[in-house]
Amino acid sequence: MASFHDLPREERMTLALRGTAHYTQQVSHITEDELGEETNLEGWTRAHIISHVSYNAAALCNLVEWATTGVETPMYSSPTARNEEIEYGTTLPPAALFNLHDHTVARLTAAWNSMDDAAWGHQVRTAQGRTVPAEEMLWMRSREVWIHAFDLNKGATFEQIPTIILQTLIPEILAKWGDQADFTLIDTDSGERYGTGSTEIRGSLAGLARWASGRGSAGVDTDLEPPRWL
Repeated sequence: MASFHDLPREERMTLALRGTAHYTQQVSHITEDELGEETNLEGWTRAHIISHVSYNAAALCNLVEWATTGVETPMYSSPTARNEEIEYGTTLPPAALFNLHDHTVARLTAAWNSMDDAAWGHQVRTAQGRTVPAEEMLWMRSREVWIHAFDLNKGATFEQIPTIILQTLIPEILAKWGDQADFTLIDTDSGERYGTGSTEIRGSLAGLARWASGRGSAGVDTDLEPPRWL
């Protein structure tokens, strides 16, 4: 099965930047008065998501710094600091929050464009503690922007997410579940099967990814709740 990670780096970057443009388009539809409204991510407002995705871009810039200089620069100083940063972003005046989005998107794109082959291959550490080559950032950001575009609840759908992203996302989620789940996810369009569990969940590729990521059962044939992913 095709995976995002098998693509040439240029194609992976293109998917990340396409996702960023898609996410940015959703942000552009949000008015100042709508920032406090609920989203498709339980417990978070639109301001929370914009704050989170913006500071995620800034955190990835830290990994670029690490990869290019060799000086260890973690994404976040601690999980607590990360959460406090997100909450702080929600208190910004609307214009400042939108500006934070614009600035961090541009900063990350420029940082990526400054990297050479050696930097892309340099080992860095994710917020979850995994040691990975810096080019893993392209997947981390792709996943972030394509999914959170849906979460903003302004009309984006999982069906708009490129197939290669969905095909990579579902196995990743199943791997995170580990022994917590006994599911096999079956794509009714292609017949592709994900997992080897005794409980079969059928649906479209987009529906399976949406369900597995904890964002509702539209497009699948189950009312079961999936295990927590992130």
